[in-house]
Amino acid sequence: MPYSFDQYFTELPIISILRGINPEEIVNIGQTLLEHGNHCIEVPLNSPRPYESIERLAKIADENSLCGAGTVTDVEQVQRIYDVGARLVVSPNCNVDVIQKSIELGMTPVPGIATPSEAFKAIDAGAKALKLFPATSLGIDFMKAIRTVVPDDIAFVATGGINPTNIVAWLSAGALGAGIGSDIYKPGFNTNDIVPRINAFRDSIAKR
Repeated sequence: MPYSFDQYFTELPIISILRGINPEEIVNIGQTLLEHGNHCIEVPLNSPRPYESIERLAKIADENSLCGAGTVTDVEQVQRIYDVGARLVVSPNCNVDVIQKSIELGMTPVPGIATPSEAFKAIDAGAKALKLFPATSLGIDFMKAIRTVVPDDIAFVATGGINPTNIVAWLSAGALGAGIGSDIYKPGFNTNDIVPRINAFRDSIAKR
């Protein structure tokens, strides 16, 4: 299925959000995540020198991984992400131009949606994955409801407030996976900080 990242979620259904990371840290952190089964990683564009980090991350990602940028809001950013070798484009909003530019370049857009209208606008633009944001503000009942009207081949990534104690409920409600920020990475974390956090998600999911 074009522009789908289902295959990257089979081992661990998480996009790690490395907000605030520095380029000097990205290789060690990124490699650790990849080695522990986290095959989707984003560096938000409001991080320090983000394109440098994204380029370094893209160089260590193999064909089983999908890495790129978050907080993408315009087409110029999409082009820059592509130029540094990354293919994942995660947005906080539903911008048709960003979606279509990403698809044009063979990238995977994951636009943010918070209403059924935004969801179908993104789908009509070609998106095959949607970021439900902010997830915990919208609530699990919203996740269940929107899942019933959106086509089955559209993936949802619940983002915002997802942690090891509630991720299974979100997956059971219809999310393919979750975008995880501070419950995996905060500025200043090292690999020893990250591994137990990844394992906490893995352990929770294994019990479902």
